[in-house]
Amino acid sequence: MSLMAIHIKRLSNLINSSKSIFNPIYQKSNIRVSQASSPEKFISTFASCRNFSSFSAGVTGHITSEDAFESDDLEFLKWHKGGGMFHKSASIDPTASIDFGAVVHSGSLVGANVHVGSGAVIGPNVTIGESTKIGYNVALANCTIGDSCVIHHGVCIGQDGFGFFLDEKGAMVKKHQALKTLIGNNVEIGANSCIDRGSWRDTVIGDHSKIDNLVQIGHNVVIGKCCMLCGQVGIAGSVTIGDYVTLGGRVGVRDHVTIVSKVRLAASSCVTKDITKPGDYGGFPAIPIHEWRRQVANRSRTSK
Repeated sequence: MSLMAIHIKRLSNLINSSKSIFNPIYQKSNIRVSQASSPEKFISTFASCRNFSSFSAGVTGHITSEDAFESDDLEFLKWHKGGGMFHKSASIDPTASIDFGAVVHSGSLVGANVHVGSGAVIGPNVTIGESTKIGYNVALANCTIGDSCVIHHGVCIGQDGFGFFLDEKGAMVKKHQALKTLIGNNVEIGANSCIDRGSWRDTVIGDHSKIDNLVQIGHNVVIGKCCMLCGQVGIAGSVTIGDYVTLGGRVGVRDHVTIVSKVRLAASSCVTKDITKPGDYGGFPAIPIHEWRRQVANRSRTSK
């Protein structure tokens, strides 16, 4: 149910119980009682004469006397810059912009000069640092976003990881997912990428790392600073990646693998065991690049 529909339903219930409380509204909106012989007609006339979306937020508290119409359990108000909605308990810097159709839930913190695009959902207790840009239809939950980040359209951060096990009866049981996703400063995350929350440790993306479109990062993954992950990379759970690591397009990394700093992986490689020395790697399974190239050349010669 939309927020406007909730307001209208709330008003209808109040009218049925007592019309006297609406005397100030009749006066303010210039609606005569004779124009609304039934609650439904009154609501229709009231909604057409008074714009429900015209909440006006102040610079300090962001709540004015016109924000009085709230449902019992959804205390959302309109943000003064952009027209999006926010929960009363959220803390939002006055310079932040929340576009129409975006929602900031309870307990969240939004820093200075943040821009939240239409359709984005900022879940409860999410923190967004200064000058970060959130694209359209982004979903953030159980996470902290650093300063000067760019989160492109359709990104999902902080959802449960893909963790299941078989119990003694052979039934598939979901593993508990309770920790967070921590995104550093100056991180860019491409469209429709997904980063899961942690289960036994927080999922972490280091400062200045860049992630392309359609990248999947599993739960408990820790990625260092200044890393680059190209399109369609898939990283399974509990992987640890050092600093200055580059993963080419469609690279896959199996779970619980460690990759040291200053490693580069060729496109479509697959890491199946720890990489302990810096350098260039490729193939399936990934091996030092010069060995992989010899293997490719030998196969090419023997196949002719």
